Amino acid sequence: MSAFPRVSAPDSSLGLLSEGYEFISNRCRRLGTDAFRCRLMLAPAICVRGREAAEMFYTPGRFTRQGAVPATALTLLQDRRSVQTLDGAAHHHRKELFLECLSAESVGNLVGRFEREFRAAADGWQDEEGPVELLGELEAILTRAACDWIGAPVTGEEAEDRTREFAAMIDGAGAIGPRNWRGQRLRRRTEQWAADRVRAARSGAAVAADTPLGRLAAYEDASGERLDEAVAAVELLNLTRPVVAVARFMVFAALALHERPDRRAALTDGAAEESHAVDGARQAFAQEVRRYYPFFPAVGGKVREPFEWRGRRFERDEWVLLDLYGTNHDADAWDEPERFRPERFAHGGACPHALVPQGGGPLREGHRCPGEDATLALLRSFLGLLVDAVRYEVPPQDLSVDLSRIPAEPASRFRIADVRLIG
Repeated sequence: MSAFPRVSAPDSSLGLLSEGYEFISNRCRRLGTDAFRCRLMLAPAICVRGREAAEMFYTPGRFTRQGAVPATALTLLQDRRSVQTLDGAAHHHRKELFLECLSAESVGNLVGRFEREFRAAADGWQDEEGPVELLGELEAILTRAACDWIGAPVTGEEAEDRTREFAAMIDGAGAIGPRNWRGQRLRRRTEQWAADRVRAARSGAAVAADTPLGRLAAYEDASGERLDEAVAAVELLNLTRPVVAVARFMVFAALALHERPDRRAALTDGAAEESHAVDGARQAFAQEVRRYYPFFPAVGGKVREPFEWRGRRFERDEWVLLDLYGTNHDADAWDEPERFRPERFAHGGACPHALVPQGGGPLREGHRCPGEDATLALLRSFLGLLVDAVRYEVPPQDLSVDLSRIPAEPASRFRIADVRLIG
């Protein structure tokens, strides 16, 4: 049995904290491999990257997420007993609920709400004397849109509270220390809000049956039992919080347009006969934003049943980490991976094992994120608004992106000024 090379350090946790998104790729380059062994948080781990590794990792049924994500991240992201922690028939049955909630019609409703909220916010930005911090504004816009979409609309102070809580969960998920502690503290308030909404829906409150909240409140598992209130609340957050997280992709899209102004013309609405080309250009740009910019660095799994890959036997309960960021920048899968080139997606889709910002593999059978289509739809909408609905200036600021920070963001969180609504 061949063995993957091993990192010499007795534990690599500090390296992960200091290098962030580049931790796995840096060691792959150093060791001349796409798979290596190390210890993280004192536990043995196998780190892999690349298209072949993603195909191995996302083979349905091969890995479980149980025990594969540090508790500090798990409790801010999916949380215990959520769909991502299930396996087999239970996972498949619950995931069907998410796919129903994220149908094409439902995603269209979400996008419509986002566009209305964006235009209303941009109207207010016109009166701002100073710059507007785009990341924070987008988180607020998406919070209001997402809560309205799920069937639990929020306004005023409640909307501000939910925005603060969702943003803290996202910002703290990749951190150890104060950022994480803040996210954990605020999440408890959000879970109570979600549980109250589920309870009210089950008690006869006016909630449309085809909203995500209505579907969750009525959902029965494979044995015919309703989700208990706490689990239903967790899943309601797992439909809402990821929508707010799209703000980071949106800010990176704005950054990409700012740094590459020559790309703007292809994204602008033209004559009716050109609309298909514009839609395709926006889709390609959105895909390249998801590939090029950092979102979540890696995903973990524990082996369910032994298997062999590249001549090595993987034993039950071994911990494997797939490098998502590194796979999206893998030179074996992508031509000039460190260049931003939307035209690489000009002819449609991408290999599901090469483009993995939100996971890989088959959608229904595996753990690939059911919200990818929603992410792309929101990004296409945002790009359209950015080029056709507003004009703005980008004042001098620090737009660098620190890859040691998880989740990454522009240092200034992207400020815009002199906003004008034009369409």
